This record gives sequence, structure tokens and C-alpha cells, in this order.
Amino acid sequence: MTVRQILKMGNPGLLVPSQPVTDFDQELQTLVDDLWDTMEASDGAGLAAPQIGVNWRVVVFRVDANPRYPEVPPVPPTVLINPVITPLGDELENGWEGCLSLPGLRGQVPRYRHIRYAGVDEHGTAFEREVSGFHARVVQHECDHLDGVLYPMRMDDMRLFGFESELGFHPQDQSK
Repeated sequence: MTVRQILKMGNPGLLVPSQPVTDFDQELQTLVDDLWDTMEASDGAGLAAPQIGVNWRVVVFRVDANPRYPEVPPVPPTVLINPVITPLGDELENGWEGCLSLPGLRGQVPRYRHIRYAGVDEHGTAFEREVSGFHARVVQHECDHLDGVLYPMRMDDMRLFGFESELGFHPQDQSK
């Protein structure tokens, strides 16, 4: 288990679509452990394998007591491999997003409010969930990384993109 370096926006590795996972072996388990360690060390809500330079369709996410998102409801710890996301309706919701690959920045991003996601865990066990709100936002954000998409690419209005300090975000008040 290791805290790995997180690639930053501008690194070409963040723009490449990821490959499906086919082997559920020790190499995968090491990757999952490193994703958790790296995410937790950075106070992230989620992390995708491409963000640490691994071109596999693997994301992890969890929100409980996170100083970057103190006002959001909990999201259970999840390892999601080879995900498939299905919007449940056309309703989009704008919300502020940050990203460990864009440190210190936030932007307003439209996301589907209600989704179903399916995939497998690190043991190859299939599962699916229907979620909404912040949970749905986290899943969509992390899975975008698997397709080489960073959240500014989804933004409608670049006037709502900037440094947290300029937008009025503070560790004790991330509810914007």
C-alpha cells in the first residue's frame, strides 16, 4: 500500500480512455489499496486509476467525514471496476466540483441527478446501485476519468470555474 503521485491536468495520460480489467489478481488488489491510500492522503471523495497513471477502468470513492465536502451526505466505500452508468431520466443538476488532478480549482458542472451504475468489485463480484444527488455526481465524475474526460470539459459556463480561494471556498465551508 502506497500513496502515489496524482497526475495533474495537462498530463496526456489523463486524456486516454482506459482499458477494461480482465484479471482479478494481486496486481489489481495492490492498485485498489494504492487508490484508497492516495485518495485518503489527499482528502479526496474519489479517485480513478488513470489519475495515478494506471490505464485501467477502476475507481474508488467514499465520503464520510471529508474536510473538502463537510456538508454532503455519506457515500459508502466502493470499488467500481468496468463501470456502466445509465441515466434514470433527463434531469440535470448543476453542482460545484473539485478534482485532485486540478488542485485548488472548482467549477459548476451539470450532471445527471439520478443514475444507475453497475460493475464489479475487486473480487469480480457484480453489483448495481441506483443513486441520486452527490453520490451520483461522484460516480459520474470518477467514471469520466476512465474516458479521458476532466470536469472542465463538461462545464457550460467557464465564468463558474476558478480557484477555490477566489470563489470563496474555505475548508470549513465547501457547500458552494
